[in-house]
Amino acid sequence: PPMASSSALLTGERLVVFLFAARVALAAPARLAAPLALLAGAALAVELAVDRSAAAPSSPLRRFRTRPGASSGILLGATTLPCVMLARLIQLSRILPTDPNGAQEFAYLEMQYWAVSISCASVLAFFLWHLRQSANNEISKALKYGSLMVVLYLVTFLLFFLLKTDGGLLAMTKNGYLLCHGVAAVILIKHILEKFPSCSSFGEGLLVSSGLVVYFGDILARTLSKMEVSASSGAFIHTPGTQSEIATVIQGVLLGLFLLPLLYKSSLQVWVYCRTLGKQRTQAIEKRAEKGTGSAVFYVSLLVVLLFLVPSWTRLVQGLEVHPFVWVLNYMFTNSDERLLLCAYWIFVICVSIRRFYSISKQSKTERILLRKYYHLVAVLIFSPAVIFQPAFLDLAFGAAFALFLILEMIRVWEVYPLGHTIHQFMNAFTDHRDSEILIISHFSLLLGCALPKWMSSGFNDRPLAPFAGILSLGIGDTMASMIGYKYGVLRWSKTGSEFGFLYSLVLLH
Repeated sequence: PPMASSSALLTGERLVVFLFAARVALAAPARLAAPLALLAGAALAVELAVDRSAAAPSSPLRRFRTRPGASSGILLGATTLPCVMLARLIQLSRILPTDPNGAQEFAYLEMQYWAVSISCASVLAFFLWHLRQSANNEISKALKYGSLMVVLYLVTFLLFFLLKTDGGLLAMTKNGYLLCHGVAAVILIKHILEKFPSCSSFGEGLLVSSGLVVYFGDILARTLSKMEVSASSGAFIHTPGTQSEIATVIQGVLLGLFLLPLLYKSSLQVWVYCRTLGKQRTQAIEKRAEKGTGSAVFYVSLLVVLLFLVPSWTRLVQGLEVHPFVWVLNYMFTNSDERLLLCAYWIFVICVSIRRFYSISKQSKTERILLRKYYHLVAVLIFSPAVIFQPAFLDLAFGAAFALFLILEMIRVWEVYPLGHTIHQFMNAFTDHRDSEILIISHFSLLLGCALPKWMSSGFNDRPLAPFAGILSLGIGDTMASMIGYKYGVLRWSKTGSEFGFLYSLVLLH
């Protein structure tokens, strides 16, 4: 019936996403709002097609095992980052007449907006390609609308750059550079869905893949820009020179840690090959190599990344002459009474909360979902004073915490001796159905939900509450919603659950 189909089309989550996207699009220039509207229309069509095909036993997407109990979340995943980028562009446009560096920063952020939207559109095209053989009439209709929206988006993208005054080879190079983001996003989400089954929904995978591609695209752009300037040639990408030393240190450390798995696995394979001296590799030898020396190879690879790769990159991009860790120590201990007091306060709160909540998780019958929300309240206690008194130091602390989480998760997943098993047992005390057997990502969601609004509001910011967006929405709003909903709730807002809750904190940036 029409009423049933319309109610299935308009869910609470979709309504919130469309209201937010419409609010951002109406405040933006038409040349930037039109791609967002087309992207949202394509994402809705793809989400409807994916949700309807999920019930079919022969669905082409069944090869990708998504997080159990979660809806696809494609609309939310495809529109979140483009909306945030566009909102930031609107904010920067207000200072263009008065800021001498504003035009360059605006142009670069505009390029990043196109990069993230192209990444999302490419992933939507990837889903459409896999669903092309679906025989259901409703699915076929959604696929036609989705394909039309993606084609119109590509036409808008090409027209936008054809009308730019750059012209010639430089414009073609920029177009190719941006389209490479789309190809990389498709490769990455395919890898995520295949290598980490049941770890994410389609929307979460889309968000992570597009975010990582744009982040590393920024790293690549800054590297190429510096290399071309050093070679005294014209750079086809002009990156703004306003990035702080803290941001560069964070970016360099995260670059090294994301390259660590590649270095570790390659080194391990080389060691196994040298150990066998070209002989046929037996399972016993490989197993002994993995267990006996895998830990040593991991720690050596980690040292190589942190001691050589990271400082080399920060010296190239920022001209940082000292090692990043030395720079961090100098920053902490120079005029640092507030910073040291803040560190002592953080250590005290973290130790008390971990000891208390871990004992509760072992002894009481408190639901895991409620126990995990206590950590959201702890985040409010930890981060709120820092936002007020030491906002720049909090940026650095967020980066250090994220890097530490990455290292610990690698040690846990690869069972690196002697900490792997201990970390797994500790983390397992706080997991529930939202975490898979491979990856535990809840703490990453909480940290990034608090950190991203703070990071993205650095520099010019005429919204005083923007740095508090993640802390307030996750630490208080999401926690209260979960606790009250669990105890008194009857109607379920969305099957996606609260794992997408940290995304709504980005809404408050605009």
